[in-house]
This record gives sequence, structure tokens and C-alpha cells, in this order.
Amino acid sequence: MAYADLREFIRALDKHGELKRIPFEVDPELEITEFADRSVKNGGPALLFENPKGSKVPVLINAFASTKRMEIALESSADDVAGRISEFLQMRMPEGIIGKLKMLPMLAEVGAFFPKIVNHGPCKEVIRKQDFSLDYFPVLKCWPHDGGRFITLPMVFSKNPDTGKRNCGCYRMQVFDERTTGMHWQTHKQGAEHYRRASAAGGGINAARGGLKKMDVAVAIGADPATMYSAILPLPPDIDEMMIAGFLRSKPVEMVKCETVDIEVPANAEIVLEGYVELGELRREGPFGDHTGFYSLDDDYPVFHVTCVTHRKNPIYATTIVGPPPMEDFYMGKAIERIFLPLMRLQLPEVRDIAMPAEGIFHNLILVAIRKSYPGHARKVMHAIWGLGQAMFSKVIVVVDEDVDVQNFREVAWKALNNIDPERDIQFVMGPIDSLDHASRLPNYGSKMGVDATRKWPEEGFTRRWPAVMKMPEDVQKRVDALWKKAGLK
Repeated sequence: MAYADLREFIRALDKHGELKRIPFEVDPELEITEFADRSVKNGGPALLFENPKGSKVPVLINAFASTKRMEIALESSADDVAGRISEFLQMRMPEGIIGKLKMLPMLAEVGAFFPKIVNHGPCKEVIRKQDFSLDYFPVLKCWPHDGGRFITLPMVFSKNPDTGKRNCGCYRMQVFDERTTGMHWQTHKQGAEHYRRASAAGGGINAARGGLKKMDVAVAIGADPATMYSAILPLPPDIDEMMIAGFLRSKPVEMVKCETVDIEVPANAEIVLEGYVELGELRREGPFGDHTGFYSLDDDYPVFHVTCVTHRKNPIYATTIVGPPPMEDFYMGKAIERIFLPLMRLQLPEVRDIAMPAEGIFHNLILVAIRKSYPGHARKVMHAIWGLGQAMFSKVIVVVDEDVDVQNFREVAWKALNNIDPERDIQFVMGPIDSLDHASRLPNYGSKMGVDATRKWPEEGFTRRWPAVMKMPEDVQKRVDALWKKAGLK
């Protein structure tokens, strides 16, 4: 059964021994970060700070920070979720009444995708349109040189001004004062695209002529884990994240309309911030200790004005930190890697597996195993991945043959470094770069590298013999297994 809300998820973590309650006072400025960082680096539990300094609102952090906790959150393994996706991708209406009857359970599950609009929800137990302040919530200052306190795990809802379609993204929000924050819409994100379209429709230069001057935004904090997780998924622009959340939880996400803006939010959310961004208004945001392990540079971003705060009675503030890997975001990203493999294979069936090592912080390194079928196949795969949504940010792509286990990074390094002739097998291209990449020559634009570490064919100009990998026969290994034990060796 799907979790009803964040609280039910917390109870599940507690039940599985994956939660530690901290009853004494801990400061949201730096101290909670240090707790969380130590815990994730040492395989520790999720943390619930029941008495954060300066606030009556408990803080939940590291809720997704292990493979086991991701499985608890999704109520299955990421590979099982990927299997469900594969089934739907392969779904065809069979012939005959018996075949159609067998399809009914799967078709019924399809109906669970779509969000359900309700009139009221727990997120409206307390409604504050006048007397409110963001200082009520224990927003973290994560790292010493951060520009301020940051909301780090929000579900930011906006609508495409041209189509009205909803988008939900996870964008950091620096708290400027009790009623305004930054809105870190990186230029490639859908929130930023909505902002650009709204500006083109009447903001900016056209605002003085009576055109559109602001854009409605709502921010939900804390919900059932599948709904929270859906905000970070790299989905195509026309796919509703709340529909995917319904798929992940096998039950519709209940959505309720906000009090002051024309946007719906998850009814089970702990906290909702309603408001708008003024088109053309920018403010310096950052620096911020980011998932790269370095501080992302300060820059100008839109300003979010809060007009109303609603929340549950005794709300819980869900947050996360990012920094030198591995952190909580690694485990969230690892699940994305497994879940989205079937979707990648739909367009690139030759791909057998992919891996994104923690040290590559998602976009810096992708390892790809392929079934090579023709000369230049590895290069075709590189360029195809650079054309797949947010995979365009991949700074380095290493392509190996299908017999290489890309989850075993030592094996990849061994075989790839043995297989390449650098001048022949490395290709450089120019294109979009992640906004957080501090090494690129220009913001959002720079070079990327593809490495063809597959075995080379004569058709690719390699006329020498390719050597066989050294490996002991299985029958010898089995005979020695018994002798090994007899010798008392470990």
C-alpha cells in the first residue's frame, strides 16, 4: 500500500531500524549538516531532529540516504520499478477475450497514474495569509560559506503559460528574509522555461504595456516519499511528475488547489508556500555548497515572494544536504539510473547497462556497456546520450563492450585503459554544460568527452589481433574451491 504521507514513511523507517530520533537541541546552522554528513558517510540512519534550535518544527534528513531506505521509500527495489516500466513499454492489446482479461490488472494500474483533485487536505490544517514568516521553519545553513539559509528539498510547482501544463521540480531556494527567497531555476530546467515563456508573453519590456507581470508558483515541502522523489526525476517536459508519482506509489496523488494562486499541490504535504515571481526581478543568490563538493558560484536568479503559508498541525520539515560524495543525493540518483534504464533502452536498445559512479556526481561520468554491432557504434551511442534530456550534461561518457560489468568500476578502469589508443578513441564535442560546472569556459557551455573503450574491429582500422582476457577455466576454479577450504585458507 502507498504511504499516505511523510509521517507514515517516517514510521516505516522507524520500524525497519532506519531512523534515529535526536531529542536534544541541534543548530540548523551547520550542526545538522555535520550530523547528516557523518551519518551518510558511515552508513548511518535517517535523522529526525525533534528539537532544532530556534524552531518548534522537527527536521527530517537523510530519509533516502541508503539503498535500503530507497527501497523502503519506493516499496520495492529500483530494479523492480524498472521491470514494471518495461512491462508497460512492451504492453500491447492481445487478441481474444482471454488475452484481454489477462490485461485488466495492468490496465487498472494505468488508471493509478493520474492525480486526483480533492477539495481539502492535511496541508491546509493551518492557513496563514497575514501573520507568517519563513523564520518559523528550521531552514538549514548547510556549509560555512553558503550565502545564507537554503530550502533544499522543495517540490516547486509552476505552469507552462502557453499550455497550462504543470511542472514540479526540485530547485534550491535561498531565504532572503521572512517572505522572500531565491528561485534557483537553472537555465535548462522546466521552471526556467516557464519563466522565459511568461516573460515573452508579457513580462520584461512588455510589462509596462499592461502585459503579464508575475508568475504564480507554489512550493510543497514534505510528502509521501514517491511524490517527493518524483520532483527530482529527469522527465520529458510534457510528462507530469505527479502522474509518475502515482505510478511509483500505485495510487493517485491527491492534489488540492492553493489558497492564493492558481496551482495545485499535494494534499498530504507538510508545508506549502504560495506566491509568485516578479518577471524581470533578479537578485544575487549563492554561493551554495553543492553536490559537486565545491561551492557553486553566486549569480542572479528570480525572486520568489511568499503570499500565503499553509501547513499541517505540528508540521515536519523535510530537507537534505549535498556536498562531497557520497551523499543522500547519490542514492536518489542511483535509483534514477536503474529506473530510467528501460526508457533509455527504448531509444537505444543496444545499451545493456549504465552506471554513474558517486565520484562522477551524476553528470561528470557515465559508463555504458553496449552490444556492439557495427563500426563506430560506440560513438553513435555517445552522441545519442548527449541528445537525451538532462543526459546532455554528461561531461565524460565511457563506452565498453557488453561483457564488461559497468557496476564494477575496477573492471571498467582495467579494461577501458587497456583498450584505448587515446588519439584514436577519444572524441571531444561542444555543447550545453550543467550550470553548476565551475570548470567550463563559459556558464552553461563547454566541452564534453567521449571514450570508445570497446574492442576495435578491422572495419575501424584496427588490423592487429585483439588479445583474449586472461581467465582461469571454471572447472579448475571449482576443483580448487574444495582444495582451498582443505588448506584452511580464507
